[in-house]
Amino acid sequence: MSRSFPQTRLRRNRTDSWLRELLKEHYLTVNDLVLPLFVQEGEKQKTAIKALPDIYRLSIDLLLAEIKLAIKYGIKAIALFPVIEEKFKTIDAREAYNHNNLICRAIKAIKAEYQDQIGIIADVALDPYNQLGHDGLVKNGKVLNDETIKILAKQALTLATAGADIIAPSDM
Repeated sequence: MSRSFPQTRLRRNRTDSWLRELLKEHYLTVNDLVLPLFVQEGEKQKTAIKALPDIYRLSIDLLLAEIKLAIKYGIKAIALFPVIEEKFKTIDAREAYNHNNLICRAIKAIKAEYQDQIGIIADVALDPYNQLGHDGLVKNGKVLNDETIKILAKQALTLATAGADIIAPSDM
């Protein structure tokens, strides 16, 4: 008896429901998408991001209009990324946990306008708020991990208090 194709045709035994679920085909739908949005200060501000064609930094008012379209097309969640003005960047990244910072104002405006029609994912990272652009607090050229973790925890709590549905820790 030959054990080669076509005499032998191997196939997985899918008698158990857990195995059938594990091996079933996957489908990507609008329900699986998260729309990344970049928010900036100002009103009626729309700034092109050169590295990302057709992607813009939006002021909160225009962000709300963009979210209205996202909801119309069935997007279930957005991920917000703030573009922080230089005057708010500090060596200790304290703007990251300011309850009235740009990202918190955006979250509150979205919740006021759309309640639970769309989920809000907020990024926990210090690089937008750090003068050095680093994800961690730095002193004398050394990353201060313990101090950074304390600031990240404060930032996460600030974002949750503002109304973020998911806190996404991306800090490196």
